[in-house]
This record gives sequence, C-alpha cells and structure tokens, in this order.
Amino acid sequence: MANIGPAYGMSRDVQSKIEKKYDDELEDRLVEWIVAQCGAAVGRPERGRLGFQVWLKNGIVLSRLVNSLYPDGSKPVKIPDAPPTMVFKQMEQIAQFLKAAEDYGVVKTDIFQTVDLFEAKDMAAVQRTLMALGSLAVTKNDGNYHGDPNWFMKKAQEHKREFTESQLKEGKNIIGLQMGTNKGASQAGMSYGRPRQIIS
Repeated sequence: MANIGPAYGMSRDVQSKIEKKYDDELEDRLVEWIVAQCGAAVGRPERGRLGFQVWLKNGIVLSRLVNSLYPDGSKPVKIPDAPPTMVFKQMEQIAQFLKAAEDYGVVKTDIFQTVDLFEAKDMAAVQRTLMALGSLAVTKNDGNYHGDPNWFMKKAQEHKREFTESQLKEGKNIIGLQMGTNKGASQAGMSYGRPRQIIS
C-alpha cells in the first residue's frame, strides 16, 4: 500500500464531507447487533470512527457476522484459525464478506468498496452496508437473526395477487380514470368571441 500524505484543498473538503456522514449513534446500534449476532467473543471496539474501523479492518468480525446469518453447514465465508496479519489477506477476507453479503441479497449500490473500510476512506458506506444486511436479515425472518428487530427497518416485500379469468375480462370493460371520461362533456354554453356578422 502506498503511503498517503495529508489532503489539501478540494480533496480535503471532499474527505471532510464524507467523514461528516458517519453516524456515532448508528455505530452503537451496529456494534450491539454484531455482538448479539456473533457472541461476546468478537469483543467491542473503541468508540468512534477509527475504533470501529480497526475492529472490522481484518475482515474476521464481518465474516463471522455474515456466517451467523446462515444455518449451520452452509457458511459462505471460510474463516482462518489465526486472524490474517498480511495486508492482502485482510483485504481478501473483506472481499469474501462483500461477496457473501451480495449473495445474501444486499444490492450492489449498498455495498462498500474494500478500501472504504481498509483505509477508512468512507466508514459511512460501511455503516450503510451493515444496515442493509441487518434489514435483510430482519425481513427474511428465518430464525437466524439475533437481536432487537426494531434496530432495522423491514424491507418491502412482494404482495402478489392472483385474478381469475372472469375478473380479468371484467377489467377490460372498464375505462380507467387516468384515460379521462366522456361523461358530462359538452360545449353547451361556451362561446369564443363575438359571432360572425353577415351584413347584406
């Protein structure tokens, strides 16, 4: 990894705007959920953006989190016995979590980039991904979610409707109001200017 010096000018402004999006209250809720989901063995981070980043940086906590959302015997991420110390191994572990989160149902637009976490470029994006993962876990309601279900919003689910053939035929005879209506439409009483004068 290249050493990155201090930011100046516009890049500093952009980075400070990104850092302002980080939510400390949301961090507390996410830590509570991760500990409830994975158990006390994962520990707790120091409070603040940097502590949260260091806690998640090697990818082990994230891998345990996504594995805990699956039933036994179908864990998507392999977790090494000893936490990885080499940079590329840690980034690889984060990438495995991201792939498993996408397979679980998190949409691509909600998934952070590996450098967002590893170099603390955008910790708010990391929070968004974890929120999306939690919302999906609550929505699925398959018994693998642990913690308070009120921590996350349920996602909207499909409510498919079935119509009989006769109901579909009846629907063809009705003119929808968005098409307009011809009831009560006439030009009676309307006049446009003076009538034409014919003089002989």
